[in-house]
Amino acid sequence: MNIELRPIRTEEDYRRALKMVEMVFDAGHEPEPDSEEAASFEALVTLLEAYERKHYPIEAPTPAEAIKFHMEQQGLSVSDMERYIGSKNRVYEVLKGSRPLSLNMIRRLMTLGIPAESLLGSAQLR
Repeated sequence: MNIELRPIRTEEDYRRALKMVEMVFDAGHEPEPDSEEAASFEALVTLLEAYERKHYPIEAPTPAEAIKFHMEQQGLSVSDMERYIGSKNRVYEVLKGSRPLSLNMIRRLMTLGIPAESLLGSAQLR
């Protein structure tokens, strides 16, 4: 497939570039690594990512959202979170966003693999 690289300045340019990427994936034909076609495809994807970052930014999750997501992914319950956050009541407060995380809570939650950036958010440390 011949990939024509052009700047993505408008929504129409964006849709056209997405269509080109979809065609590559739908055809099940990813370019051979280190080929000219692979370089063009990578450049196109980079252009798409830059456009999306500018026009469709994704907000970072709140600490509560990050914890809930991790709980869901790992199949953890509120009771499981007590050893990281504290009493069941405290876990619920954190998950509602009505109680900020303490530094000790953040340290314990990081052992679950939740990134510090997600846990820090805009919360004030106590």
